[in-house]
This record gives sequence, C-alpha cells and structure tokens, in this order.
Amino acid sequence: MFEPIEIAVKRLDHAGDLPLPCYETSGSAGMDVRAAEPLAIAPGGRGLAGTGFAFAIPTGYEIQVRPRSGLALKKGISIPNTPGTIDSDYRGELKVILINHGEEEFVIRRGDRIAQIIVAPVQRGNLVEVTDLDDTQRGSGGFGSTGV
Repeated sequence: MFEPIEIAVKRLDHAGDLPLPCYETSGSAGMDVRAAEPLAIAPGGRGLAGTGFAFAIPTGYEIQVRPRSGLALKKGISIPNTPGTIDSDYRGELKVILINHGEEEFVIRRGDRIAQIIVAPVQRGNLVEVTDLDDTQRGSGGFGSTGV
C-alpha cells in the first residue's frame, strides 16, 4: 500500500462551506467532488460545473476526473473526456465537464456530488524517432483485428 501524498487545496470564494473532496468509504479509490453552483443540463447537452476548489498537485502526479457510476446508471450523466486530467502545473479551479445522455433535463444543486477524482502517478516518456518498428504477432492490425 502506498502512503498518501499531500496535495494543497485552495478554497475559492464560491466554495463557501462545501466540504473538501473526500473518500466516502475506507475502500473508495476516488474522492467525491461537489458542485459549487447550480446547473441544469438538457438532454444531449453538456455543462461545466465548478467545484470551488483549486489544487497544487505535486510534480509526477495528476488528478483524474471520472464519472460517478450511480449518476451514469440512474440519470445518464457522464464526463465526455473521461478520464479528464488535471495537470500538476494547473492552479485554476477544478471544473467538471458533464454530459447528459439521459432523456430528461438534469438539475444539479449546490453541494451535489458530481464526479470523483483519483490521484495517480504520471510516467513521462521520451519519443525516439526510428525508421522501422520491431515486429509483433499483431503487427499493424487495428480496430477489431484481434477477434470478435
């Protein structure tokens, strides 16, 4: 088990008395984040929900923003760019892009849990341009090439 890393969190003015994002159970992988402002999203529409918090993520880490499974199942609410990435050098407000795949308008009230965030290590890579790539059994076979 890895030890938790410390992440500085700034409470923005419109966060008011909202709780910090937190793990809801001892086994939760993600911390739930809440909406700082009300928002309504029409069926098929998208919306940007502010959380009222900004983070100073340590170098070598990211925060991934993911949908909440209950909202996806019950209301058709998801995140179109899932997982969203918050980079370690970003210091603005954490905002969540939501999409309504449901058939009814989705209304978010201040304080509603809208997404979850996962703290994850980032492995950077160095790209090296080559003339040829090594051979594999799959080769350049693309979408659906490994079977049905």
